[in-house]
Amino acid sequence: MTVEQKFVAAWLSSREKAETLGVRLRPIAAEEVLKQAHRSVSSHRPSDGFTALAAKGRLDLSLEALVIDKRFTALFTDEEANNALTRLLEAGYGF
Repeated sequence: MTVEQKFVAAWLSSREKAETLGVRLRPIAAEEVLKQAHRSVSSHRPSDGFTALAAKGRLDLSLEALVIDKRFTALFTDEEANNALTRLLEAGYGF
């Protein structure tokens, strides 16, 4: 399994866990997950899903948490990783 495939699998797993908490995340086709991840962490505002996960205290299930996960850092630029980390820290994510 490639790093990209592992990232997609981790994101799909996080989505399923978020749904069990009542957090509905926008559906994304598996082949679009990485492209959407790049767009999302490059955006200047957090997604509705990020905000909902923050409200539930489950930012560990966010796309941003996956972006800074050491297993997946090679998939993202330093700027994208820094954006994700900043967003998590500003939302009170504890490491």
